[in-house]
Amino acid sequence: MKLLLARLRRVQFGRKSEKLDREIAQLELRLDELEATQAENAAPLQAPSVAAPATNAAKPARRPLPEHLPRETKKYPAKQSACPDCGGELKHLGEDASEILEYAPARFKVLRQVRPKLACACCERIVQAEAPSRPIARGVAGPGLLAHVLVAKYCDHLPLYRQSEIYAREGVELERSTLADWVGGTSALLAPLVEALRRHVLSATKLHADDTPVPVLAPGHGKTKTGRLWTYVRDDRPAGDATPAAVWFAYTPDRKGEHPQAHLSKFTGTLQADGYAGFERIYEAGRIQEAACWAHVRRKFYDLLAAHKSPVAAEALERIGALYAIEKEIRGRAPDERREVRNQQARPLLQSLKQWLEATLGKLSRKSDTALAVRYALGRWEALVRYIDDGGIEIDNNAAERALRVVALGRKNYLFAGSDAGGERAAAIYSLIGTAKLNYIDPEAYLRHVLARSADHPVNRIAELLPWNLATTSEFASLT
Repeated sequence: MKLLLARLRRVQFGRKSEKLDREIAQLELRLDELEATQAENAAPLQAPSVAAPATNAAKPARRPLPEHLPRETKKYPAKQSACPDCGGELKHLGEDASEILEYAPARFKVLRQVRPKLACACCERIVQAEAPSRPIARGVAGPGLLAHVLVAKYCDHLPLYRQSEIYAREGVELERSTLADWVGGTSALLAPLVEALRRHVLSATKLHADDTPVPVLAPGHGKTKTGRLWTYVRDDRPAGDATPAAVWFAYTPDRKGEHPQAHLSKFTGTLQADGYAGFERIYEAGRIQEAACWAHVRRKFYDLLAAHKSPVAAEALERIGALYAIEKEIRGRAPDERREVRNQQARPLLQSLKQWLEATLGKLSRKSDTALAVRYALGRWEALVRYIDDGGIEIDNNAAERALRVVALGRKNYLFAGSDAGGERAAAIYSLIGTAKLNYIDPEAYLRHVLARSADHPVNRIAELLPWNLATTSEFASLT
């Protein structure tokens, strides 16, 4: 079951059908129950004594508990005050210490903001400190609570009505409509920061791009229409570049002819994407050149091998695997060095692969699935081999696909977005959360920090609040 689950996860985000998502969810639930049953059957009826020997030598070594967590020490003194054998005085010999990981439930608290009034004894003038700003004007939610609501919804995939039920169990009544108002208010507050993030992403000379459909409620019809979320990833770190990684999401209604040309109107460089027709239009002007994705080529042959045990697919996978082995060796090196190694080692393999594909295609039925996979590769050959001559380009578009996973997971829980405006809000918050993750920052800590300051922060210095500019501060040192 674990092998089957691993295989399904590998191909999950390349499929267009939701049937695969449901199959994975069902397998995960079954696996959870099987492992819980196994643990239940293996558990001893009584707690073992401290001196009991280990019964399972095959268990892997336990990882040490994180050093940054706070420690609470409890001492358990011996019950005996004198030696139980001879009654002699007991002297301190040492101690045994062990650690267990415990969880303290999250809790609400109320912050009282008291501003004393002072009056002048001579002129009766009243002096009082200004009221501190709040993330949402006249709102009762603090930045920590707002950050938690956003992360729970857009990172942990908990719809607002479920959050409302969770908070009610803690004795705090927060209606779903109230939470929705908070989400809308914080989205408006964070809009300048998202715009600064967009400018940073689109100022790159190379981008990863991908898209996915999202169901959106159509007002007045009781049905859903389709919107589309686009993701653009700037990540040069695999090529050894120190430029901060960032991801920007954009939402558009999925109308006929809709394409990302408006998003990339000022972008010039290389766009790495799949074969979606919406991307093809932007290559026509020549300002943006295409870099195709070898992962999509490999996935088509992998499906053939899994379904039909195709020897052609097996050989194709072996040849493509040799290309990935080269990439593994040069990951993180300078672009010039990557280009040199690729030309020496990968170019001959690609030339041989193309000749083999062309020869194989002539032996296949034109309508066979294998022929379709071969034509897919040959039809994009120029874009597929572009990475050879540019050490900054990756072999595949996995950076964008990883960024979209949060959307695929959230889509299972939300069922649909409430409106086109809801899709735009989701894109904005996904951008900030995804960028925080790319820079190894806890997204809730990041949003809490930003929401506590953004109301008073000068708009012309909003870039100071981007994740990578906070990653080196003392507040985030333990979270990076």
